[in-house]
Amino acid sequence: MKIATWNVNSIRTRLDIVVNWLRDNPVDVLGLQETKVIDDLFPRSPFEEAGYHVYVSGQKAYNGVALITRSPLSEVTTGFSPILGADRVGEFDEQKRLITGVLDDIRIITVYVPNGGDFESDKYFYKLDWLALLQDYLDILLKRHSQGLCISGDFNIVPEDRDVHFEVSPNSQKTGTTAKEREALQRILKLGLADAFRKFNQEEGQYTWWDYRQNSFKRQRGWRIDHHYLSAPLGDRASRCIIDLAPRHLPKPSDHTPVIVEF
Repeated sequence: MKIATWNVNSIRTRLDIVVNWLRDNPVDVLGLQETKVIDDLFPRSPFEEAGYHVYVSGQKAYNGVALITRSPLSEVTTGFSPILGADRVGEFDEQKRLITGVLDDIRIITVYVPNGGDFESDKYFYKLDWLALLQDYLDILLKRHSQGLCISGDFNIVPEDRDVHFEVSPNSQKTGTTAKEREALQRILKLGLADAFRKFNQEEGQYTWWDYRQNSFKRQRGWRIDHHYLSAPLGDRASRCIIDLAPRHLPKPSDHTPVIVEF
């Protein structure tokens, strides 16, 4: 099985790129983030005509996630509420950032973690609160489905200093590299999840996102913020995890590029 994650930064803008990539890379599951479209306007037809099933959770102009799969999913849910309850989640599910389903024996989750805005802004604290909800959500799911769980997506956090092109200060106030964000991510991973990419590649300079500005892609000024995290038994089954740079070379690409894990 092959599972890919890709922040497409608007599926309607990037539709041809994504459909052509799927034709050349027929993965079993493609998790998308930042689809930026309501469910009724998601461009399903090109995927369905190519033999894929489409599951979406979107909103107008912002956020949005989707799962594109070669075989039908079961137990598809969106947001935190189906597991944590509406009282616990409150208004956090108003932003469409999480979708999950089951394929074979693997529970697949796609997430778009909030960017966080400026350090210690309202958006920054929203991100930390959202990550706390994600921790509680995964704690429950891992207790139920530890044998096969894959959570993938744009986490908007670099786990380690080697995952970003600049030197990170111990007291960094640059969102995505701050201590509080990294600590929140580590608490999630300590539930029993491991970074699929780092199982196979320990090199520096391995990035998944590059700012459109300042010629960042050609200058290798990137961040590794798109991840596959696997439960331990599933991690043992992983045979490969790669970053596919090819789509980032195309005209009008997403600022992110796909990451693929194979089992």
